[in-house]
Amino acid sequence: MTVDRSTTKQNGHDGTVKPGGVDLQVEPELTTRTYVLMPWNKRGKKGASEHRRTPEARLEEAIGLAAAIHLDIVTAEIVTLHTPRPATLFGSGKVEEFADRLKHDEIELVIVDGQLTPGQQRNLERAWKTKVLDRTGLILEIFGERARTREGRLQVELAHLSYQKSRLVRSWTHLERQRGGVGFLGGPGETQIESDRRALQEKINRLEKDIAKVKRTRELHRKTRRATPYPVVALVGYTNAGKSTLFNRITKADVFAENLLFATLDPTMRAVTLPSGRKIILSDTVGFISDLPTHLVASFRATLEEVLEAEIVLHVRDAAHDETDAQKEDVIDVLKTLGLDVESEKDTQFIEVLNKADLLDAEAAEALVEQVKLKETGRVISALTGKGIEGLLNYLDELLSANSRTFNLTLEPRDSQARAWLHSHGDVSSDVVDDEGKMSLEVSMTAADAGRFEKLYPDIFQTTFANYAGAPQ
Repeated sequence: MTVDRSTTKQNGHDGTVKPGGVDLQVEPELTTRTYVLMPWNKRGKKGASEHRRTPEARLEEAIGLAAAIHLDIVTAEIVTLHTPRPATLFGSGKVEEFADRLKHDEIELVIVDGQLTPGQQRNLERAWKTKVLDRTGLILEIFGERARTREGRLQVELAHLSYQKSRLVRSWTHLERQRGGVGFLGGPGETQIESDRRALQEKINRLEKDIAKVKRTRELHRKTRRATPYPVVALVGYTNAGKSTLFNRITKADVFAENLLFATLDPTMRAVTLPSGRKIILSDTVGFISDLPTHLVASFRATLEEVLEAEIVLHVRDAAHDETDAQKEDVIDVLKTLGLDVESEKDTQFIEVLNKADLLDAEAAEALVEQVKLKETGRVISALTGKGIEGLLNYLDELLSANSRTFNLTLEPRDSQARAWLHSHGDVSSDVVDDEGKMSLEVSMTAADAGRFEKLYPDIFQTTFANYAGAPQ
């Protein structure tokens, strides 16, 4: 049965969370009985994302990750660490306590919401006699389940194999055996662990070659989009912020969008016509999360690089979430690893879209709108109800036309395609055809559109735009 998170409550002072209510709908896939443990070191060194969040918020997110692959969460608990142990992370007393509880509750899987070393994972599995996953392993499991396209599956498999390779530390006794030597001199040969590691590396090498082909294909697609003419607007944001719901609302598409972490994995792109008639390409991307495994960032780089090509990046935020500011910083951290510095980037406009306004009370929603007005950037919307969407589209129109310049040009009768392109992508204020069929146009275009026009029609650009002082350089 599914755990009803709306009625989950805290019990006692040890940070334990137990299901306080259940949904009457039976879901047969909830078969793996699971503990979720969130280690919290009060005095130890913490990463940036840990400083931004309370332990309760991190535990709630870990529960959401587990729920994303339909695990039966029996108990979720914050475990305070006084001195993290190199061998097991938790102290020996806690390890023994959990061993008894796990046996009593017939637990099949323990999720530790943190990074476990290969040795720690092996030792905990031996002590608890059950499968143990750390945060990286859990996210990889989610991605493995959600990947639908060949590209997505390749990227997930590469990340998974890279993770597995780091876990080959004599976890099983067969890894200690040796194979016979080969060649004239014989010798002890290689251990099973060396053989397994070599086999994994060979698979990794094959996948990297396949993904390199995907990357080249994506680059060809990007070149095609640069030549055809439509600016790219990319949606980014924390997982479950509502990107896919917004994407569906704007494009009238049916991309999978549920109240789940990482509901979207495979990127999707659609053409959208703005209120002015200007067309854009809207791109939906995988959601980000705190402590996103480096394996995934590296493996999905070919996909995430779509963001770097965008003229406008819409950062979709869950305005109703208690940790919305921390989530914002996590997204910015990932974008920086991709090479997009939102604070100093000149070629890309970074716009905040504060979503889920429908979950705020009227007073809080109004205060949020006033806050955005003061910043003079961004919009407050509800992708679910459609509130604020029209204003967002008009805002995109304004941003794309902000740097427009006006050009006067004359086209020959044979240039009818160029004329149609200008009507489609520019703001044509005058279009006069003389007796000889020559067309005199006055058109306003952004520098980016003028650049696209130059690539499509270089001869017209050189003979016409070059005669004007305002022509793009």
